[in-house]
Amino acid sequence: MIQTVKLIAGNWKMNGLATSLSEVRSLAEALKDQPAACRAALCPPATLVQRMADAADGSVIEIGGQDCRAETHGAFTGDVSAEMLKDAGASLVIVGHSERRQGHGETDAVVAAKAEAALRAGLSPIVCVGETLEERQAGRAVEVVRAQVMASLPASLAGQAFAVAYEPVWAIGTGLTPTLEQIDEVHRAVRAAMIERLGLAASTAPILYGGSVKPDNAAEILAIPEVGGALVGGASLKAADFLGIIRAA
Repeated sequence: MIQTVKLIAGNWKMNGLATSLSEVRSLAEALKDQPAACRAALCPPATLVQRMADAADGSVIEIGGQDCRAETHGAFTGDVSAEMLKDAGASLVIVGHSERRQGHGETDAVVAAKAEAALRAGLSPIVCVGETLEERQAGRAVEVVRAQVMASLPASLAGQAFAVAYEPVWAIGTGLTPTLEQIDEVHRAVRAAMIERLGLAASTAPILYGGSVKPDNAAEILAIPEVGGALVGGASLKAADFLGIIRAA
């Protein structure tokens, strides 16, 4: 493993109004007073991307989208292209989140196309992979995640800035967390698959852990050798909670 700067990315999901931007300003002020040892990013709903980018302007906080359409434009009511996110001030975008895979039927091929779209627009994709509880209980976690990595990462990612996020589906928003040994096993498998798919250049791309990351468990999770950061859900909505995770990195 080649040590790189960790990335702590917050996914606000379908949460946040204009009044929520005060949390971003508080976070920016705290990071100005005491700089972080890691990268910090927030991915709000599309309605807030530009306003959050404005609120974070001049700070170290990176702004991202939660999803993008593979096409540049067209008759796709309700969808947002990677170019639109870039235009609104984003530098990152999450693709293939389990809630998109399960709730919207997104396949590995769709996720790979979205990752390519992100690169096309000048965004760094965070490609999500992860197993369900049934797959974990059947002893297929590594097999499932490896297959997702191989099929969800387009060849065009080689040598580009991107991240992979391992999010055990059964741990998202449930308060359940895999053991440190289970996280370590999957992250090692993800790294091996990334290198097999994209070559040695993929040895420096961060692998984020996502699944009920909180200030009180962040330090031990982030200390695992192949954990290169975290994809944080609910704990990213409040500046104090998110800052606690950032400080643990």
